[in-house]
Amino acid sequence: MLRIVSLSSSTGFLCVAAAVLSCGQIYGQDYRTGIVWQEPKVITPGATAADPPSDAIVLFNGKDLANWENGENWTVKDGVIYAGRRPITTKEKFGDCQLHIEWSAPEEVKGDGQGRGNSGIFLMGIYEIQVLDSYDNPTYFDGQAGAIYKQTPPMVNAMRKPGEWNTYDILWTAPRFNEDGSLRSPAYITAIHNGAVILNHFELLGDTPFNRPPQYTKHEEVGPISLQDHGNPVRFRNIWARPMVAPIGEQVREPFIRNGDKETPINQ
Repeated sequence: MLRIVSLSSSTGFLCVAAAVLSCGQIYGQDYRTGIVWQEPKVITPGATAADPPSDAIVLFNGKDLANWENGENWTVKDGVIYAGRRPITTKEKFGDCQLHIEWSAPEEVKGDGQGRGNSGIFLMGIYEIQVLDSYDNPTYFDGQAGAIYKQTPPMVNAMRKPGEWNTYDILWTAPRFNEDGSLRSPAYITAIHNGAVILNHFELLGDTPFNRPPQYTKHEEVGPISLQDHGNPVRFRNIWARPMVAPIGEQVREPFIRNGDKETPINQ
């Protein structure tokens, strides 16, 4: 015997059937997109949200900076990177990606404003999200921690106290350029700082220089991740990234409604 329970709610009905029947079959109508989708790849998530999933590229293994250019001029001790002379840059290059990175300003507070715990994370080596000790440390808002430098402040200041570890989880959409060098689509960034959203699909105006307005200049589709040397002893750990690839599907026919054996195209 088929048992069907309909539970009403503010959004409609929930169908529960003791048989292999969809809601569409029960109600006699089934929307079909006409797209044949490739099955999503199966990955193993990390043990925690901070741990790299199985498809992540681990950029810092806690032991050395073999995956970075100029790593010999920075220091690794007890699983932590200490900022040194000149930026370090990943040998791996990324376009659209997810980036996880943890950083800490010095526990001993020295300086103020932009002179306190200053560094930066450069996506594609060009576009900076600011690293700064912004705990009780006033500065210009589009230059504080979590800002896209000189373009937008973060939505909130989620800094932990000096010496404590901060986490950035970043979703990066790379810009696209036409063959003639003109911009086809801008870069976008979503960022979470210590569990709080600070940038929500923000559209970048271009690069992030100190001394001029931002602008886009055509570059490769992929680029490295760089960590800035700003003369402050900022620390980093647990750095990994995942290239982001959109689901793949082929539109094999126009969308339609199926009702039993009858198919009705949506566009009719």
